Amino acid sequence: MLEELKKKRKVLVTDFLYFIAGSILFGLALNSFTAPNHIASGGVSGISILLNYLFKTPIGVTIFLINIPIFLWAVSELGYQMVLKTIVATFLSSAIIDLMGLVVPVYHGNQMLAAIFGGALDGTGLSLFFIRGATTGGTDLIARLLGRRFRHVSMGKLLLSVDGVIIVASGFVYQSLESSLYALIAIFVSTRIIDTILYGTDIGTGKVLFIMSAKNNEIAQQILMDMGRGVTALKSRGMYSGNDSEVLLCAVRRYEAFEVNDIVRSIDPNAFVIVGDAGEISGEGFREVKQDEKTLKDLLLKRKKEKS
Repeated sequence: MLEELKKKRKVLVTDFLYFIAGSILFGLALNSFTAPNHIASGGVSGISILLNYLFKTPIGVTIFLINIPIFLWAVSELGYQMVLKTIVATFLSSAIIDLMGLVVPVYHGNQMLAAIFGGALDGTGLSLFFIRGATTGGTDLIARLLGRRFRHVSMGKLLLSVDGVIIVASGFVYQSLESSLYALIAIFVSTRIIDTILYGTDIGTGKVLFIMSAKNNEIAQQILMDMGRGVTALKSRGMYSGNDSEVLLCAVRRYEAFEVNDIVRSIDPNAFVIVGDAGEISGEGFREVKQDEKTLKDLLLKRKKEKS
């Protein structure tokens, strides 16, 4: 019991430190680079930057207020436990964003540099939240919720649709096409940084997760319900204990790996999870399996000649 409390305390402290560091980087991106240079790079933070420009409303407070109805929707759809970390992370980051706005220096210079550095800081900060199984709410959470209803549309397309509206709106608000274009650059840099930190530089088609838990059935059902992804149970035996058990196998697109991990941790914090790269995944829900007959025949003929 005491060991469990120590583990939980360690997790909470680690979460808090990651959230603080992520909030500082996120706040620096907004206050020093993107907002002062009229770059609203999508998401709730982009809406807040536009409202700050129009009505001088505090960016952090606006982010949290916009997220409140999204949180209520998420709790009703996903349950309180699934969104608790995100609520805490959003509250913390919103407060730090406004506090940093009072003290950090503002960069007024080349908009391209502002987009690049703003995107890099934004991506690094958000990655720290994702690593600990949280987000800063907003469009990420909306895309996840919409994904439950529109399973035929990928989360990436849903995010792009929501962010696209905000980016187009920023061009009208600032009366500048360049602002929209620089916002696209900031988003590109941010997503590349996130991909590199979370998945490394060698990014394949997808990820394969092997999950070992005492709550396999609950985890499998939650993945099926929340993400519409298939899960396979493989028979296994622990060579140390000699006990028969099951290992869950789940193949997902690379950006979905952290969502699966988040589901697993919310159900069983002690679950053992292995995440591996998949160079290629084909079949239902991924790339269509198509074989060019001519290419196959040419390959067989070539091999015959090599053997002879």
